[in-house]
This record gives sequence, structure tokens and C-alpha cells, in this order.
Amino acid sequence: MNLDKSTKRIAKRVKKGFQGYPQISIAYFGESEELATEVVVGYVAEEGDAVQEQKFCSKTDVRLDETIQTTILKVIERADAKTVLQTEGVVLFSNT
Repeated sequence: MNLDKSTKRIAKRVKKGFQGYPQISIAYFGESEELATEVVVGYVAEEGDAVQEQKFCSKTDVRLDETIQTTILKVIERADAKTVLQTEGVVLFSNT
């Protein structure tokens, strides 16, 4: 699947808002707003359950990595997620 198709399908799921559980959360991290080198995908099966996380890293921008974006979409589909949440922008790594 190409990058554009994956990102559009993820964005479509995010726009639906909270629809119940299972829930997937997506957060991008990096040194600056322009470069996200890490993405954390969280999974919650039911309300009150602990979050299970999977991290993907790259030396380039993970938002532009076709393999990573396709993998995130496959995680969403395989989890049969009813809700997909995404943090706006890039969360900056702290220097502490």
C-alpha cells in the first residue's frame, strides 16, 4: 500500500472520534516539529485496561515512511479498533 493511501485511511479513522473500545492511540515524537523520528502506537482493549505500546523508530521522518505507516494501519485493522486517537503534531523529546 502506498504512503498517501495509508495516511488518508488513518486520518479518516481519527476524524471519527471516540467510538468505543478497542482503542488505538498514535503519538509522534522527535527533536523538532519538522522531524518525527519515533511513533508510539498504544492499544487499549477495554476501559480501565493497561495500555500496550509498540514503538517504531527511524532516522528519517516516520510520518513519511511508507512501511511504518502501512504497519500502523495494519495494527488498527487487526485490532479491530473502534476508536483511533492521534496526538496533534510532534511531541518534542525532553533534554532531561
